[in-house]
Amino acid sequence: MLGIQQSFDDLGRPLRDVTFCVVDLETTGASAAKGSMITEIGAVKVRGGEVLGEFQTLVDPEGPVPAFITVLTGITDAMVVAAPRIAEVLPSFLEFAAGTVLVAHNAPFDTGFLKHAARRLEVPWPAFEVLDTAVLARRALQRDEVRNVKLATLARHFGATTTPDHRALHDARATVDVLHGLLERLGNLGVHSMEDLAGFTSRVTPEQRRKRHLADPLPHAPGVYLFRDRNDEVLYVGTSRDLRRRVRGYFTESETRTRMGEMVSLAERVEPIVCATALEAQVRELRLIAAHRPPYNRRSRFPDRVTWLKLTREPWPRVSVVARVLDDDADYLGPFRRRALAEEALACLHEVFAVRRCAGRLPRTPRGSACALAELGRCLSPCDGSVTQEHYQAEVVRVRRAMTADPEEIVVALRARMRELAVDERYEDAGRWRDRLAALLRGVHRTQRLRQLAGQAELVAAAPGSGGWDVHVVRHGRLCASGVLPPGRPPAPFVDALLSTAESVEPGPGPLPAATAEETETILRWMEQPGLRMARGAWHSDLASAARHLSLLPSS
Repeated sequence: MLGIQQSFDDLGRPLRDVTFCVVDLETTGASAAKGSMITEIGAVKVRGGEVLGEFQTLVDPEGPVPAFITVLTGITDAMVVAAPRIAEVLPSFLEFAAGTVLVAHNAPFDTGFLKHAARRLEVPWPAFEVLDTAVLARRALQRDEVRNVKLATLARHFGATTTPDHRALHDARATVDVLHGLLERLGNLGVHSMEDLAGFTSRVTPEQRRKRHLADPLPHAPGVYLFRDRNDEVLYVGTSRDLRRRVRGYFTESETRTRMGEMVSLAERVEPIVCATALEAQVRELRLIAAHRPPYNRRSRFPDRVTWLKLTREPWPRVSVVARVLDDDADYLGPFRRRALAEEALACLHEVFAVRRCAGRLPRTPRGSACALAELGRCLSPCDGSVTQEHYQAEVVRVRRAMTADPEEIVVALRARMRELAVDERYEDAGRWRDRLAALLRGVHRTQRLRQLAGQAELVAAAPGSGGWDVHVVRHGRLCASGVLPPGRPPAPFVDALLSTAESVEPGPGPLPAATAEETETILRWMEQPGLRMARGAWHSDLASAARHLSLLPSS
């Protein structure tokens, strides 16, 4: 009997015939290895766009549910106390998911907890194929389509019928809609089978391979590389400790980013800039991205697009959202990467302190009328003259302390507010205040770190490197010179020579360094490494007062 000739579609497993099990977990923390336990499992089994079944159960974590998890998910101790334990639940879930492709958003998290439970219970873990919708979204979507690949963002982008809310089955249903949206998108790119999907991120075109010669002239040295097109426009800027090796990776299967394949197809040459140290290369990369704004760099293209909170200097100060820092002796908090984050931080200040919210300047002796906020006791109401300047300035001092020194007063007040909301089972409202507090604390912490280095007129620091000591001159938070001191060479003459070539720098206004915040934070991370030595100037990394509150927040 003659065999039947297969069509091209028959050469793989068509996605329409694959059964997917989309799973989501809720847990008591971020790490199973550190003792966090599963509190809920939700799963949806689908094939060809049709839901075949659903699986949902709460799980007894065999211990208390942390308060911040209750705020985040709404799952309380009372809800799980009578729930089955994972030893009963896991076999049922594995039976439900048997023979499917396991799908999750940030799959290592969910599969990591399930595998850890299986090992602890000595239950064999099936050899699932695993698909991560977060990874798939990074490959399939561009940054101008979605600002990130969080589940909530993707659910809105694809018009999911279920809104994710940190309950397992709801999040799994939302992930199903995201999965279908991504598969529809990939179908337009010729991805129709599981084999196509597996190779989607690792395909290397013949055109990419033909351009391997672009890496040949590059040195084995640290530095920055610029891909340029036929018009000599910069397409992409990157950095590496080994320029030739890194650039060669763009023409092999080690490069898995789809957009990079597109970029390589447009590239005509690669320009190397050799740097003395890895830190110099990182800083040069940031500056070149800001200068050229290459279309294939997703981050650092617009360092000026940040937002600050400003406590004004006037007879009746207020806190406002501003786009830049002026040399006006005002107090600033930030920068925030998005205006929405600044507004969330501002909401925390207005919740705790009764400074005015109205726009514009007020005369020293206002003659207006009270607003609705004043009638509600949420504003001291300087506009109608009902508060003295001394009383109002005392409130401003509290605001200034929270913005620039220690936000503990806000932390205490808002944690109490969140507990009240959780008791009333208003978990969504409590979650919003948690997010606002997180925005404020991260903003204060960032300001304190930037101010710490921006205030240093000159530092010369050295740390062990691959060729000796990496030495850097930093002035007001800006990298001004770099060099490598060979082993055995006296440091003083080397440092003097480095200082003679260092860039002159004027300090930035307020807490702003004489560089972008991202550059200064890159330098800070280098200076906080073990083994750092100071050649000129005094420096120590203080534990800023806002940092001690960050541990109270769930990881972002």
